[in-house]
Amino acid sequence: MNVAVEHIATDQPPDDAKARDLDYGWQSGNRIELLENGEAYFPKVFEAMRAAQREILLETFILFEDKVGFELKGILIEAAQRGVKVVASLDGFGCGELSTSFLRELAEAGVAVQMFDPASKVLGIRTNWFRRLHRKIVVVDAAVAFIGGINFSADHLGDFGPEAKQDYAVQIVGPAVADLHHFALAQSGRQVRARRGWRRRPQRPGLSTTSNEDGLVRLIYRDNVQHRDDIEEAYIDALSKARTRAVIANAYFFPGYRLLREIRNAARRGVHVQLIMQGQPDVLLAKLAARMLYDYLLKDGVVIHEYCQRPLHGKVALVDDDWSTVGSSNLDPLSLALNLEANVLIRDRAFNQQLYESLEALARDHCQTMPEKRKPRLWLWRLTVGFLVFHVMRHFPALTGWLPAHKPRLKPIESPAHDV
Repeated sequence: MNVAVEHIATDQPPDDAKARDLDYGWQSGNRIELLENGEAYFPKVFEAMRAAQREILLETFILFEDKVGFELKGILIEAAQRGVKVVASLDGFGCGELSTSFLRELAEAGVAVQMFDPASKVLGIRTNWFRRLHRKIVVVDAAVAFIGGINFSADHLGDFGPEAKQDYAVQIVGPAVADLHHFALAQSGRQVRARRGWRRRPQRPGLSTTSNEDGLVRLIYRDNVQHRDDIEEAYIDALSKARTRAVIANAYFFPGYRLLREIRNAARRGVHVQLIMQGQPDVLLAKLAARMLYDYLLKDGVVIHEYCQRPLHGKVALVDDDWSTVGSSNLDPLSLALNLEANVLIRDRAFNQQLYESLEALARDHCQTMPEKRKPRLWLWRLTVGFLVFHVMRHFPALTGWLPAHKPRLKPIESPAHDV
């Protein structure tokens, strides 16, 4: 059976926002709560959705037809039926296996379902590998927002078994929610109001703010137009200013040379730098790629842990005692050069300490630490190959006509009948 689903192919803001360029500054006075794994995340986000009175905006890379996906579907249907405006933006690759009946039930209840870059299978194989809406954002009634790396799937719960993912998200209440709401609304193709005091490029997206108060939040994102490097620059800027400690926990770690250099330089000047990588990967290639970089980092004092209890899916980092970031962006070519991503930067001492204690416990209790003086094995060759691979991947979209960086666009396409 066929179902009408709105299709979006987008790498940039909609026309009414394009002239303004979606650039968000630091917002103060926020309450930020760390949510670790599905056990903490799903109850919070589902509770907020059940209490929604006006609007639910949802973006996710993956939605599966499992116990989490079915619970989400029921909540969205019930909200739409009581008059709440519900917009669900799903990725055509990550959500490509959803059944027609699943989507039809949502649409018939009044949920506006949008599929980013849907593509039919060729010989049973999905073809939209390199065009991904990878963000995970939920905004309810423009009053509470959730952002992080957790998808709507049961593999984020511990009872899923050995393949359950270790991951993080945050709940935000306060002025920064207005920015997340504005961004999610604009990216969904819905009409948005012009923001008061709109500023273009108010500052670099790292530590550049003179305020010493807590509760500061800034939304940053990457697209394939004017914000290609914002997330990467935030990491580089923060690491360049690090004084005492830096911890990066990232599932898919294969960054470019500039970020690698800042990690190494921080360790050289005495910053205690720890990386937490996948030791039990869900994608073996990710582990092999990261290990190409180990010798380069270890020789300058970077401490590398591999998380071995289950697959690591987190995308979080902290620097010193007040800067943190949580979001959807990995530190690999897909996230840094191709995908649509979103992170929040957080300046809050209590949150930073909570995240630090969580990551320290992870490293202490469930990781193996790479030996500091393991025998160098062609590290220069490994780094050179890694550099070439990363930058070929980074510039490949611009050299071809079928990847998103070639000709970014936002064009809602109404389809009366589409099988998903």
